[in-house]
Amino acid sequence: MGWADLDDGPLLDAMEERFDVLVTVDKSLPKQQRISDRPLAVVVLRAKTNRLVDLLPHAPRLRAVLENARPGQVYEISG
Repeated sequence: MGWADLDDGPLLDAMEERFDVLVTVDKSLPKQQRISDRPLAVVVLRAKTNRLVDLLPHAPRLRAVLENARPGQVYEISG
């Protein structure tokens, strides 16, 4: 999609046209960007590391959040 070089703000701008939810491990993104004004939701996964083995246990909770995510909201999944 050509988004590899985009910083957070421009990335969110580009996403708004195609996506409803951003799933990220960047815990600082919601503090750096005003999500409440955007037409998409942000889900922050908090795990020991960003390795798949540490993120996979969050999958059931992530699915539940994705089913009910509302634009402009930030959701954190940890455990």
